[in-house]
Amino acid sequence: MKAVDKFEYRRGYKFSTYATWWIRQAITRSIADQARTIRIPVHMIETINKLVRTSRQMLHEIGREPTPEELAEKLSMPIDKVRKVLKIAKEPISLETPIGDEEDSHLGDFIEDKNAVQPLDAAIHANLRETTTRVLASLTAREERVLRMRFGIGMNTDHTLEEVGQQFSVTRERIRQIEAKALRKLKHPSRSRKLRSFLEN
Repeated sequence: MKAVDKFEYRRGYKFSTYATWWIRQAITRSIADQARTIRIPVHMIETINKLVRTSRQMLHEIGREPTPEELAEKLSMPIDKVRKVLKIAKEPISLETPIGDEEDSHLGDFIEDKNAVQPLDAAIHANLRETTTRVLASLTAREERVLRMRFGIGMNTDHTLEEVGQQFSVTRERIRQIEAKALRKLKHPSRSRKLRSFLEN
């Protein structure tokens, strides 16, 4: 349609000659938009194609894959741009790609998630939280709350002596005394041995 709209018969060119260019451009754009998993702009597709063609040509000439430096020199292109284009040109592989003959395993099954918590670590963490809760519950309600606020236990953040003092309507010095007393109690063998095993691990 664009070819029809833009065609100027007064210039004396054949419509078929004029329309061919627009059709070729529409096909190229459509391939660029749909051929890849990740869409790459048309101008980048053209650069990739140019790089691939030159790479094949050099492979025949020198008998090996050309280095990025050699491609950059041949195309009079900055080396950084060549590296960037080569990186973009790599086709992504789906994590759903079947692996093996049975096709019941996928590539994603074999890629380690570095952020995943290991089952043993998760169990130790849950046990530590449970033990800490039990040990803190053996203090007075006030001492437990002061320690929880001061060290951010079960909270988003820890609090200053001033902030805790405001919660209890007492001075920061009084909070410091309550905290010190609560920590001394936690150091008593009856309580400390419950938590010591976590430190040894």
